[in-house]
Amino acid sequence: MSQRPRASLGRVLDDLGTTLLELVAGDVDQREEISGLVIYDPLDEPVLGPRSLVLGIGVDPSGDTLPRLLGTLGDHDAVGLVVRAPVALTPEVREAVGKSGVALIGLRRGATWAQLTALIRSMLAEGDVGEHEHESLGGLPSGDLFAVANAVAALLDAPITIEDRNSRVLAFSGRQDEADASRVETVIGRQVPERYATRLTELGVFRDLYRSQRPVVVTPQDLGYDGMTVQRVAIAVRAGDEILGSIWAAMDGDLDSERTNALLDASKLVALHLLRIRAGADVRRRLRADLMATVLEGGAGARDALARLGLSGRTLVVVSAALLTGDDHTWADHAWADHGRAAELERLADALSVHLSAAVPSAAVAAVGGTVYGLLPVIVPTSSPEQRAVRLASDFVDRVGGSLPAIVAVAAAGPDISGIVHGKTQADRVLRVMREGHTALRVARLDDVQTLALVLELRDLAAARGERLVGAIARLMEYDERNNAGLVRSLEAWLDALGDVGKAAAALFIHPNTLRYRLKRVAEVGEIDLEDPEQRFAAMLQLRILAPR
Repeated sequence: MSQRPRASLGRVLDDLGTTLLELVAGDVDQREEISGLVIYDPLDEPVLGPRSLVLGIGVDPSGDTLPRLLGTLGDHDAVGLVVRAPVALTPEVREAVGKSGVALIGLRRGATWAQLTALIRSMLAEGDVGEHEHESLGGLPSGDLFAVANAVAALLDAPITIEDRNSRVLAFSGRQDEADASRVETVIGRQVPERYATRLTELGVFRDLYRSQRPVVVTPQDLGYDGMTVQRVAIAVRAGDEILGSIWAAMDGDLDSERTNALLDASKLVALHLLRIRAGADVRRRLRADLMATVLEGGAGARDALARLGLSGRTLVVVSAALLTGDDHTWADHAWADHGRAAELERLADALSVHLSAAVPSAAVAAVGGTVYGLLPVIVPTSSPEQRAVRLASDFVDRVGGSLPAIVAVAAAGPDISGIVHGKTQADRVLRVMREGHTALRVARLDDVQTLALVLELRDLAAARGERLVGAIARLMEYDERNNAGLVRSLEAWLDALGDVGKAAAALFIHPNTLRYRLKRVAEVGEIDLEDPEQRFAAMLQLRILAPR
């Protein structure tokens, strides 16, 4: 058991939650650290230190014993109980969680207790005083995939690659010269060549690989390419129900039980290391996001956060970015489920970070509250540093447009914290106009959309006050509801066309004489003088601010 833990229950869930763990009930936002990991034995009295995390191996998640166990663990001041999912959250269990203060957590189907134990123990051991060696998993340096690849290659007596779900090579072992030309091409390019990946997909290899727990064999005859002369044996790397990647070994001969078992053991080891790498990346990503949020909000800790980002004393341009989805310009913040949207948002943040850092290495980017924000230092003072940011943003949008349909807002440069906070507010206003589809621009500044932003803010103010349509527009809408006459649409098109009947009629796909008749009815039904500029302005304002759009 770790004597100097460095992880709270909230961090454990953040790092492992979507893959291994799910919170069933309870509070995990406590800042106190976990004191240790304890395996619960129903045949023995538990020996628990304060704030222990308990693994309920063998505990029935739907049985009557769960409320009693939670009560017992609460008496020992345990921080949480992990049982195998799915967990039946009955009223008795919910009440027991509330009374005991012990969070109830489910271990997802397919995930192993060994995986969970190894990962949590490695998290608890981080930063221990007197620890001179690197953290290890399975006897290998944590996260060192090349060391893992070489170890697996030694077990299998064959060169291997470790690849992600997109067939990108994450690590490879030595002895690749013993394979064939296709393997050399894969290792050099750090990506399975498209022609090979396409053929594997056509053969159903990836389908079989990700559906089966067993290795899959691909022979040179199957692939039908001269570049492949050595048989491939692959196995999926899993964590719970999630596919993390795969191991590919170049080896001839039959796949006997010894090789199969070696591959199965190797896949479990690789899964631990991939999870640990992702957990470490998530911690760094969250730290940067916290620092970015602190800077953008201003306040007492903003200067320190800015210094930790390495940007203190710099003039900064704030940029904000979001994703849009679908061919009908449905916007990202109401298009995806939470998990999928968060993953896409992180992809956007990573891509924008790489792009901006290539031009300005000290740029900082992070996803904060559903939006990606960037702080871009002004390297060479110019009359308009925002223009450079606009050019960089435009290049970014063009470059990632196919895979990441992004929109970017650029704010004015700020020389201090108050300027940064003002820039964030300005960027949010611009981004809202683009998010809600009021402009076709993919990169914009406030100068480009200020009027549209003001109209949106007036709509918010009117809604907050409960303002309603009155006068001519109200009468016209009531008439349209009864008769489906299209008078409001006709008036709006005519106003937008500045009184040009021909242009307005074309926009409505009707004859100009039809529009003239409708405008006559507008004046009669709405009791409005269309020759009066004040009445025209009042009608336009109500249509823009109060009318449903």
